[in-house]
Amino acid sequence: MQKTIVAAAFAIAVATTASFAAGEAKVKITSSAFQEGGDIPSKFSRDGGNANPPLRIEGTPANAKSLVLIVDDPDVPVGLFTHWVVWNIDPKTNEIPEKDLPKGAVEGSNDYPNLGYGGPQPPSGTHRYYFKIFALDQTLDLRSGAKRQELDKAMRGHVVAQGQLMGRVTHGR
Repeated sequence: MQKTIVAAAFAIAVATTASFAAGEAKVKITSSAFQEGGDIPSKFSRDGGNANPPLRIEGTPANAKSLVLIVDDPDVPVGLFTHWVVWNIDPKTNEIPEKDLPKGAVEGSNDYPNLGYGGPQPPSGTHRYYFKIFALDQTLDLRSGAKRQELDKAMRGHVVAQGQLMGRVTHGR
């Protein structure tokens, strides 16, 4: 029964993310700390410095009113683990420095559960971490500390573009 519930929750999360981007424009998100599909340095892990990696954002559409950043791990046994949610990022933002948050941006609760960034800490094996950027046609009226489900619901129907960057972390590395 629990496996069915976990599988259903994961399927809903995947479908929600996919529905945000159906036919949408692309935003490019990169990091100077790691390349697409590469290893995320340990200083950005929970066991390291637990600092968010520097991120670069390019190609935000002119009609975007805000950006949302979601960092998650789909490889945990429970189906999906959210490490960071940030919304109402100014759409003119093209860089999120290490250990920093853009002025005016709002952070939600991660699944540790803590406010703000919670770095990778895979329980075993190698996990993938997706840094997803969404351009929205509005700002969001969510309180600081809101959970991922609240953010997903508020974003629905408002995504005009998106992009993602994936990095890996191996347990015990």
